Amino acid sequence: MKIWTTALLLFVTVLIAAGCAKNGETSPSANGGKPDYKGLTLKLGVQGSGGMYAKAREEKWFEKAYEPLGVKVEWAEFQSGPPMTEAMASDKLDFASLGNMPVIAAQSAGIKFEMISQILDGKRNTAIIVPANSPLKDIRDLKGRKVAVTKGSNAYNLLTRGLHDAGVNPADVQVIQLQPNEAQPAFDSGKVDAWATWDPYITVNTLTGKGKVLAEGETLGVLAPSFVIVRKEIADKYPELATVYLSVLEKTRLWEEQNSAEVLKRYAADYKIPEAVVGGMLTRSKSINIPVSEATAAELQKTADFQESAGTIRKKIKVADAVNNTFIEEALKAASAVK
Repeated sequence: MKIWTTALLLFVTVLIAAGCAKNGETSPSANGGKPDYKGLTLKLGVQGSGGMYAKAREEKWFEKAYEPLGVKVEWAEFQSGPPMTEAMASDKLDFASLGNMPVIAAQSAGIKFEMISQILDGKRNTAIIVPANSPLKDIRDLKGRKVAVTKGSNAYNLLTRGLHDAGVNPADVQVIQLQPNEAQPAFDSGKVDAWATWDPYITVNTLTGKGKVLAEGETLGVLAPSFVIVRKEIADKYPELATVYLSVLEKTRLWEEQNSAEVLKRYAADYKIPEAVVGGMLTRSKSINIPVSEATAAELQKTADFQESAGTIRKKIKVADAVNNTFIEEALKAASAVK
């Protein structure tokens, strides 16, 4: 811990010096042109209270990384991605981890942010699930059925694109707008015929015998990668703080990768599920922390174009305009220096 913190702080000091050398207007202060973080509190958003971020919050890894710079941290929990981008639009959130559809909708709505890291590959982390005893066999069988989904989420994109590609008009499906904490009891009680969702809800329901997968992103050819985004004002004014964020995230990801026994135990307690289910969840949705590739941006563009043609988002966008890999590249250098 001490070695990592010292190395990270040294790396960030170099970044700050380099940033000031490149641009004398970057976060100036009376202290030799160095960034002035006085009174700055970063607002970090997470979905739910469990998982990888729960470990980082418990250990105060983010707080300890920012503390030497005089920066404080506040956490905010959300049910899904759309409320996170709404909070960012009103300057109430600085960093968020969320799926592809909220990112696209936010860019189309003119919300100022940058996409700075990819954290899930998106192949199997979204699916449409049905009760274990459901007679439904194919996505086309959803015609006329009630399907729970969080509108504006990556699962909503999976549902609408999947139906379109299968020749089903999404208007012929009874879409029920529900957040996950509302959708789970509706699914359990049979008030909906299907649920378009993401992990951990997919794995929790399938491995506990409550449900089964009707269709998922990989088989439908509809990927749902997830990303870290940062409010653009923070990225522009304090770029080194974005690098710190991703450096701590990489430390947390490595903890998850290298401590399987602790991870299984912790996550089982977090989500109140058996350890075997946690193992399945991590297999389905393995954490990554990498630059946003051209291929990923191209897949996002497909989603953006489809949703614009469907009238779901406000205007046509160029996804690549919101991508900035500078911070993740610097963060991975920092992580490599610690090893």
